[in-house]
Amino acid sequence: MNFLLTLILAVASVNHGGTYVGSVVVEPGQVVDGDVNVVMGNALIEGRVNGDVNVLGGNIDNRGVVTGHMNAVGGEVVQSIVPWAPGTSGWAPDAPDYHLWWRIAWDVVVLVVFLIFPVRTRMALARLEQHPAIATFGGLCGWVAVLPVAVLLCITLVLIPLIPVEFVLLAVAVFIGKAALALLIGRRFYELLQPAVTPSPLLALVIGLVLLTAAELVPVAGYMFTGLIMLVGLGAVLLTFIPETTVPPGIPRSPIGGPPMPVG
Repeated sequence: MNFLLTLILAVASVNHGGTYVGSVVVEPGQVVDGDVNVVMGNALIEGRVNGDVNVLGGNIDNRGVVTGHMNAVGGEVVQSIVPWAPGTSGWAPDAPDYHLWWRIAWDVVVLVVFLIFPVRTRMALARLEQHPAIATFGGLCGWVAVLPVAVLLCITLVLIPLIPVEFVLLAVAVFIGKAALALLIGRRFYELLQPAVTPSPLLALVIGLVLLTAAELVPVAGYMFTGLIMLVGLGAVLLTFIPETTVPPGIPRSPIGGPPMPVG
């Protein structure tokens, strides 16, 4: 068991800024120039970081010096299983603009993922419209299964290299799911203002991302909203891998508006 935990929670020592998957540590006396971005891991700062420390899916333990801002969303294992659970955050209350730019940066990633996977996003949107309750339940099951699947891959030994692949696929699925949810919300909002006009998918996506980001910036409740987005979005994407005829009947399908999305 200790061997498995070591593999999952392995800590890498860093000496320069960049983006890292898994937990990292800045050793005592070490000076890191540039921002340190950590995905699905913790950041232990015992030296000096001349920049910001941003953590997604983990915590920040600052025992040294960080000259910039500290941002943490989620909290290691607990947030991997229950995405809406609150995590520690080190950003200063007098720097709301940075918090906004951090959210906008992730929205840009969502936009890029939408452009890369337009067909999968459209399928997730259709599932979300037809079966919102099933998508929510599927997302809950998906998040609960993340850690057990990683442990099973560790047990096989041969499949250990697939663990990073699992988390990469999870991140892509979350981004696709958020794009689908933003498309739905953006289109509905636009049609409330202009009932006779159906927006293009790109315009609906941008409007939806603006509305979702505004909701995520609400103090305290914003974390709950982010967790709900990750939950429902992941579930909608998982449903796209189930043949449509096997999905229990739910809300009748409504047409997906807008010009055809590119297929490649």
